[in-house]
Amino acid sequence: MNLLQDKITDRESRLPAHTDAYRVADGSPWPDIFIDALADRLLVSLRNTSLPRGLKELLQQTERPVYLKRLDNDIKEAPVHLCGPQAPLRFEIKENGVRYIMDMAAGYSQGIFLDQRDNRAKVRRLCHKGMRVLNTFSYTGAFSVCAALAGATTTTLDLAQPCLTWCKENMELNGIDPSEHFFCKGDTLHWLDRFARQGRTFDAIILDPPTFSRDEKGKIWRVEKDYGKLVAKAMACLAPRGWILCTTNCRKVSTADFRKLVASGAPDTQLTTSPMTFDFDGEQYLKTIWVQK
Repeated sequence: MNLLQDKITDRESRLPAHTDAYRVADGSPWPDIFIDALADRLLVSLRNTSLPRGLKELLQQTERPVYLKRLDNDIKEAPVHLCGPQAPLRFEIKENGVRYIMDMAAGYSQGIFLDQRDNRAKVRRLCHKGMRVLNTFSYTGAFSVCAALAGATTTTLDLAQPCLTWCKENMELNGIDPSEHFFCKGDTLHWLDRFARQGRTFDAIILDPPTFSRDEKGKIWRVEKDYGKLVAKAMACLAPRGWILCTTNCRKVSTADFRKLVASGAPDTQLTTSPMTFDFDGEQYLKTIWVQK
């Protein structure tokens, strides 16, 4: 009996069609060990623990390329090859039929956050031709790709130029012409202020910031203290009857407290909470609230 293969089979039986990226094990039955399937590869993440010998044997039995990375507080390293066949570090995954580029050599994050799968699918369902969508803190632009596939015109915003370039590659991979969309490099807070001054509005805004950041002047931004102010800035750029997707993976903030933060920045709006996707059945760290103006 291969417990790991049983987990893979169970997950795949419940996944949406045309999806080959998902969480296999979310801290159970191996505490503090998380296993993701990325196309034909497996990525094992360890949080302040070591890899049990028995699990390594199960990983070897899958005959897949297996990579290992650590989630320890002071370690932010790219995954390393653990066992199985060698494979190109840059490759594609599919999620609900949408294609994304992954890169094991890119650093601590490989190109897409699997826990946002249901939110990406909902963004695609809610968007349509003629909509203007702003994706802030975009990373590799997965939300932008989903919105664009639905016909929306997207504005993708991130501090890092390589992330914007990666987003354009993801768009091209899905038959989207990046030249028909907008890309902004810089600090989200500054851009939201600029859009508000210009009177530029959007029908939908994605807010998925890091839990902690520091701007070029050294000013510190924290989810638990500043998320409400971020929502308020986004509201100033939101068109009538528009919506905002608010998410955070900050473990310091409870769902109830996160709702209060969002409500403080978006008074007199309808707030709807969404659960995490089914394969993330361990700690429910990701909080999601949809704001309807």
